[in-house]
Amino acid sequence: MVRVSVLADALKTIYNAEKRGKRQVVLRPSSKVIVKFLQAMQAHGYIGEFEIIDDHRSNKIVVELIGRLNKCGVISPRFDVEYGEIEKWVVNLLPSRQFGHILLSTTYGIMTHEEARRKKTGGKILGFFY
Repeated sequence: MVRVSVLADALKTIYNAEKRGKRQVVLRPSSKVIVKFLQAMQAHGYIGEFEIIDDHRSNKIVVELIGRLNKCGVISPRFDVEYGEIEKWVVNLLPSRQFGHILLSTTYGIMTHEEARRKKTGGKILGFFY
């Protein structure tokens, strides 16, 4: 089978391992977008450390799971989200305003919806986690 979305595969793998109660999970192949997504998840305390292993192909990532992730997913196609529309997506995707994050790919880089609101910018929606 051909891979359609590397990010979708990685997030589904993390989600399944988390549901099964695993302590760590191996993601392959790796990409810059996956690494940025994992950095955002780590910054907000949803996953532990992760390590990129160079296997002279397309790399692997070993992620330590800490049991805080309830759901993570990718939004496909990557819809355009204007600054004013961010709230609509938050209401649709996240269970509550208090927790959960939507990741956007903006001209300032990949960031959560809160950072995008602060910078008053929109972008393309990548995915979510809570």
